[in-house]
Amino acid sequence: MSSEKSIRLAAGDVELTVEPESGCRIGSLRVGGTELLRQGERYGAFPMVPWCGRTRDGEFSNGAVHHRLPLNAPPHAIHGTGRDTAWRTARAGGGEAAFFYDLADPWPYTGRVTQTFALTDDSLTLRMGVETYGTSFPAQAGWHPWFLRNLGAGGDDVRIDFTPEWQEERGDDHLPTGKRITPLPGPWDDCFGMPDGVDVTLTWPGELELTVKSPAEWVVVYDEQAEAVCVEPQSGPPNGLNTDPRYVTPIEPLEIATTWSWRRL
Repeated sequence: MSSEKSIRLAAGDVELTVEPESGCRIGSLRVGGTELLRQGERYGAFPMVPWCGRTRDGEFSNGAVHHRLPLNAPPHAIHGTGRDTAWRTARAGGGEAAFFYDLADPWPYTGRVTQTFALTDDSLTLRMGVETYGTSFPAQAGWHPWFLRNLGAGGDDVRIDFTPEWQEERGDDHLPTGKRITPLPGPWDDCFGMPDGVDVTLTWPGELELTVKSPAEWVVVYDEQAEAVCVEPQSGPPNGLNTDPRYVTPIEPLEIATTWSWRRL
């Protein structure tokens, strides 16, 4: 096992770069030489773990035990600690790789997070798991990819197509109010429910179609930036540590997967 700055996976004319020391984020995904992800140390595609989106006021409880997290998006805590952690490489070769890190401060519980990558010439499957070393605790996991709005070859901007069953009403504090509403037209910085599994298609007309699927039932779509759009499959809604806790126990880890598949148009 090792720690490396960048690991490259390849399949056919597809190249994927993973940066384990930078939160185990995907730094680059190139299909036929065309970059699909916004570049930069905050971008690419990063794992959200052990929570997703905003946690209200950085506070949550595990039974009677109350915890406070650092407010990295005041007044809230956002996107977990995994993206700010150096992960270790368990294996890497060809089109597959696996990574892990041990939970530590500022997360108040011990455990291990794993993430695997499986690349083919027309798909990428990501899997993440959270396990505890003893005490059960609420947790979430998901991914936050920054897909380029325009692929830079003179084509049209991306189109987002999906049919959620509901939208979480968003309050002024950017957190769900607890009310489910009929999905509204974009632009979005919103969480949607897809109880049959996440299924969102991104189409760059005349260039590429990419589908994000996951057995998870929640997806956040963010398209308020000029440069990129985000489609974020996750195991629960924002602030879910408080409103919809999913417990990691010694016999039941938290597991989530997503597959991105693409075809040229």
